Amino acid sequence: MLQCSKMKPFLNGLLALLMVSVLLTGCRPFDHYDDPLGKKVSEEMEPPRELSMMSLPAYRIAPPDVVTIELQKMIPKPPYYLQSLDVIYVRVIGTLYDQPIDNYYVISAEGTVDLGPSYGKLRVEGLTVDGARDAIRTHLTQVLRAPEVSVSLAQMSAMQPINGQYQIGPDGTVNLRFYGTVHVAGMTLMEAKFAIEKHLSHYLTSPVVSMDVVAYNSKSYYVITQGAGNGDNVRKIPITGNETVLDAIANIGGMSQISSQKIWIARPAPGNYACEQRLPVDWAAISSGASTATNYQIMPNDRVFIVEDNFTATSNWIGRVMAPFERAAGVLSLGANTARNIRNWDQDYGGY
Repeated sequence: MLQCSKMKPFLNGLLALLMVSVLLTGCRPFDHYDDPLGKKVSEEMEPPRELSMMSLPAYRIAPPDVVTIELQKMIPKPPYYLQSLDVIYVRVIGTLYDQPIDNYYVISAEGTVDLGPSYGKLRVEGLTVDGARDAIRTHLTQVLRAPEVSVSLAQMSAMQPINGQYQIGPDGTVNLRFYGTVHVAGMTLMEAKFAIEKHLSHYLTSPVVSMDVVAYNSKSYYVITQGAGNGDNVRKIPITGNETVLDAIANIGGMSQISSQKIWIARPAPGNYACEQRLPVDWAAISSGASTATNYQIMPNDRVFIVEDNFTATSNWIGRVMAPFERAAGVLSLGANTARNIRNWDQDYGGY
């Protein structure tokens, strides 16, 4: 008893010292990341979190992304041969006083242009601009003495338009319709732009293309929820580069009633390396404590895995085991009731 009484003041003082140390220390964030090798993780290897997010690498388009392509200028590679519905500008000096020729003319479906009632029609389809100028001059010399003719191409209606949205095909190409296909899978937007411009240079003079991605369909992550014995639920969600664990849970409508609070991120290793990461998540700290330590940034191809509730899984398992016996008991009970009802009916009405 004497020794206990001497130790009591010492223990009280030690407890008081610990309490003062805690109060002076204040709130300190803690890291839930656990290195599987038990070593200190270097700062470069730390996974990005809510307050220390990183920009994803340059986006490389792949099937089935959707891109928009706009051609800034569309000048056909010479020689260009005039087609039906093209528009040419014709100016002639030395015409009749009351019938000038200084206007835009549409090449008809028959391939001709009509210069007026006194000059008539002539065929220009299949000619170059210079060829059309010479043909018009020769045609007008039948009416005029020495006409001076100039012709220029105003609109190429026969040229197929390029501007629009295109989906990257399963073979990694984009189909430019009349101008063929170009392989762009695995390229950045700038690399794809140069590839398309190089391809179009076979048809156009110095083509200039602008590109953008309108639907990021090829990069995504997965949220997998265990179904407590009734099958797992898998959701594939396109990634924008700014999602965290909290965003992933919000995208599936929150935690399921059959889920526990045990969550981790399974992150595939780059290339063929067998060093996949598994990042445990403290959901209670994230949701109720606003902790950011394990609110990791989601990366492409991540698997956010939500473990099932053990009690619910066990209950479902017991239900599946007991279901055949319950059905058998129901069949036996139904048969017994039916036999009893037949026997009672026979006793009541069998004599009539």
